[in-house]
Amino acid sequence: MNKEKKKVAYFCMEYGLDNKFKLYAGGLGILAGDILKTARQYNFPLIGIGILWSQGYTRQLIDKKGKVYDSYPFYNNIYNYLEDTGLKVKVKIREQDVYIKLWKLDKFDNTPLYLLDTNLEINNESKWISGQLYGWFEEERIAQEMVLGIGGIRAIRELDLDIDLYHFNEGHAVLAATELIREKMQERISFENALNEVRKKIVFTTHTPIKEGNEEHSLNILNYMGACNGLSLEQMVKIGNAPFNMTVAGLRLSRKANAVSSLHGHTACKMWENINKKTPIISITNGVHHKSWVDPAIIRANNSNETNKLWSAHQNNKRKLLKYVEDKTAQILDIDSLIIAFARRAAPYKRSDLIFKKMEIIEPFLINNKLQIIFSGKAHPLDNKGKKIISNIIEIKEKHPQNVVFLEDYDMEIGSKLTKGADVWLNNPRRPLEACGTSGMKAAMNGVLNLSILDGWWPEACQHGINGWQFGNGYEGKNQDEYDLKSLYQILKNELIPTYYKKHKKWVKMMQASINTTYKKYSARRMLTEYYARLYKS
Repeated sequence: MNKEKKKVAYFCMEYGLDNKFKLYAGGLGILAGDILKTARQYNFPLIGIGILWSQGYTRQLIDKKGKVYDSYPFYNNIYNYLEDTGLKVKVKIREQDVYIKLWKLDKFDNTPLYLLDTNLEINNESKWISGQLYGWFEEERIAQEMVLGIGGIRAIRELDLDIDLYHFNEGHAVLAATELIREKMQERISFENALNEVRKKIVFTTHTPIKEGNEEHSLNILNYMGACNGLSLEQMVKIGNAPFNMTVAGLRLSRKANAVSSLHGHTACKMWENINKKTPIISITNGVHHKSWVDPAIIRANNSNETNKLWSAHQNNKRKLLKYVEDKTAQILDIDSLIIAFARRAAPYKRSDLIFKKMEIIEPFLINNKLQIIFSGKAHPLDNKGKKIISNIIEIKEKHPQNVVFLEDYDMEIGSKLTKGADVWLNNPRRPLEACGTSGMKAAMNGVLNLSILDGWWPEACQHGINGWQFGNGYEGKNQDEYDLKSLYQILKNELIPTYYKKHKKWVKMMQASINTTYKKYSARRMLTEYYARLYKS
């Protein structure tokens, strides 16, 4: 049946396929990895285009004084997983030819992923372009986006791949469209006609409602870097405004765009409502790859409809989590005490330490061993506010080592342990700034109950008191932090904690409801099927 489906080249700056292969920073990459694995499992004709990061994203560690620091080791072992295509392409960056080696990866049950590598001696200083994911500063970021976009199209040509459609996952890849336009203009087609022709072959996914997450670059620096790629400054302005906004460009260069949850669709449409000549933004909620994230024993136990089997399977995962925590931190947690997990990128809007804002309320639950909280997360290397949030959590951990844990260097392994072994998954971004939040889906499918703000995917899934809890009631406005904090404490004190300790049968029924209401609906298979039906279809 898939012979009739469009052949799609999926462009993304990062891919989270396996914890041994450090080509990812967070949710964007994990989603991309899940898409490639789902495409392989269900025979969707989709290939990936990315960059081979020789140093990956930051390893973010905590020193003995509780300070956060970043480390960038070389991952020489990544080449062991790759197939050498024997091919190279080149892109002119700052008036210098940069050579790009093409590798192929299909070792992690994924459809082919072609990775672009500048780590070649011939490149001299430019070899570092594919060094650090999201590292360095503006010039290096533009150089990386030129490699991904312009280099990605040239790689497709060199590999002689038959592609019907180009999917840009976030704005990092939009320079691929300028290469497609340049190709058309070389055939003596006008810019306007070339733009219209290229637009028919591009779709775009926007992820972040955060202004800082939607990159802008001055036209002068783009021109200096060579990123205009033969287009005039006037033509670049028509594509992405001045300064050049990568998301605006994505919305103008594509024939259709999607947001990643229903609420995010409304937010994105409002956010970009004043941009002219943009494509429609539809909502396709993200999903997760079952084989990667969901414990089969949990699903078997749930399908047996015997609550004691489901609880036993969950306790087994909780036991594994406690062992993992002990091995990593030497902290020993109590299996009979409630465990809440919070693992997110440490950005201020995600409010990682919100639960601790009134210690006089939450501290008694820690002291009486009614509550244990495991945190993990990384701040962007240049985000000092995010690092300060982590340091705040570390200080509280030092005061309550029996009940508060911080797992450093958040990665796929930690995420998997937490979304299987915790009792509750806490999520409290400042609404409406969460685009989706697939980690909550993973937790829900493993019977870990969500306690979340009504943001991202959770407004679509939440049945309060049945498959999890919401707090904050979707409020947006003045004193939102205070409003949400008060609501969080009320739910914890009056509903969640009493249910866990006094209403065991209800708790396990909620676990069953959590699995039953999310397992199929929020699968990556459903998401990719919807891509082909609504985003890729002409």
